[in-house]
Formats: sequence, structure tokens, C-alpha cells
Amino acid sequence: MGYWEAIWKSILLGTVQGLTEFLPVSSSGHLSLLQRALGYDIQGAGMMFVNVMLHLGTLLPVVWIFRKEILALFKKPFKTLLMLIVATIPAGVVGLLFNDKIDALFSGDRGIAMLAICFSVTALLLLLCEYVARRRKTSRPLGWGHASAMGLMQAVALFPGISRSGSTIVAGTVSGAKTEDVARFSFLMSIPVILGSAAVELKGAIFPEAGGGISLAGAEIVGMLFGVVAAAVFGFLAVKLMLKVIKRADYKWFALYLVLLSAGCIWLDVLKIF
Repeated sequence: MGYWEAIWKSILLGTVQGLTEFLPVSSSGHLSLLQRALGYDIQGAGMMFVNVMLHLGTLLPVVWIFRKEILALFKKPFKTLLMLIVATIPAGVVGLLFNDKIDALFSGDRGIAMLAICFSVTALLLLLCEYVARRRKTSRPLGWGHASAMGLMQAVALFPGISRSGSTIVAGTVSGAKTEDVARFSFLMSIPVILGSAAVELKGAIFPEAGGGISLAGAEIVGMLFGVVAAAVFGFLAVKLMLKVIKRADYKWFALYLVLLSAGCIWLDVLKIF
């Protein structure tokens, strides 16, 4: 792969990662589909390492935008920090126990069909969230029950195609928490889960079970750096957009997009294009 090809492909991957990490459409599902289309070895150690770096790129805008909230976590009485820890546990446990099996399932021959199912599930969750949010008359400050529900849904979102941001927002909204609390907590939840996922994938990339380790050419390294920058820039835009979307509880267009994407995946699976 030449430098220009590596750069434009990486920028495309970074752009998609940055936008879809925080918009309720599933970044992992989009990356899996796009990498197949671009002809990448999605199970290779090098691709795993690139995914790690792209995810870390999307982490930068969250840390910057919510820097005050992050600092406030470490001030007494530490309630939000403790709720964040509790909410992170389900995804951590599921990731450690089943991450390899989930990756194998979605990178296999029926991976695109599985993506179609999960995209459709996310669409239904978003429609449910909008229905509840628009008809709810009262809401409560975020508490332990809301945080636990959001944590459980974040674990479900380890399946590519199930949106992490979408599922956690749905859980918080349906359980009756205030919209602004749900939005802030959902984005804070992304920090430990992205770091945890990056650590797991980095370990798998550096110490693959079958041996080999990371192998990236100079062009791929340069391309990856461009991809990380794109992920950070478009991640920033996605966070800003999503904060507005959550206030309006307007998810139907995302749901429609996911239904169309699911139909496209079914078509690709039937024709065996990838």
C-alpha cells in the first residue's frame, strides 16, 4: 500500500470512527463494515492496533469538552465517580470474558448478517427512547438505579452494531433520569470503556495468540497518524451535535439511517460481496 492510499483510507476510517463513536449508530459496526469494504484484514494484529489508536483519538475531544466534569469526579463526596465505576463493571466483565468470541462472530462469514441484526436493534432502541422522552412529564436526578441500567446496556453495546452512546442514553432516559444528567454521564462512561477496550485490543495486537505481533509499514504508520487526527476532529463535532440531539430527543433520523444500513447489510450478505 502506497502513502497516498494509506492516508486517504486512514482519514476515511478516522472520520467514520470520530462521527460514529458518539452518534447513536455504532462505531464498531461501521468500522467493521468499512474495513471489509476497503479490503483490510480485520482480524490482523496491525488492524487491531490501528483500531486502538483511532479509538484513543476519539477520546481526546471527550476529555477536553468534559474536563471540568472529569476534575469534579475526584472531589468529595465522590458519588458520581463511584457510580461511574459501578456502571463500567458490566462492560469490563463481558469484555474480558467474551471479547474474543464477539470479535470472531462478527469477523466471520456471517458477520455482516449479524451487523444487520444489531443495527436494527439499535434503531428500535432509539425509537423507544424518543417515544418515552417526548411523553415523559417528570424526571429525576441521575441515581444508582439509572447508572446501573446504563452500565448494563453499555455491556450489551460490546456487540458491533449496538451503539454504546445510543444504548446508554436509552437506558438512562427510559429509567427516568434527567436528560442533561444522562448526556453527561453517558459521555463520561465512554472514557473508561474506550481505555479498557484499547488496552484489551492493544494486548491482543502485541501478543497475538497465534504469534506474529504488530507489523505496519511506513505508509501505514503515516496513514494511521492522519486517521487519529481525523478521529479527534470529527469526534469533537459529533459530541457537540449529540449534546443538541439529546436535548431535543430527536432520534428518528438516526433510526431510519440504521434501518437502511441494516437492509444494505442484508443485501451484501445475500450477494456475498465482502
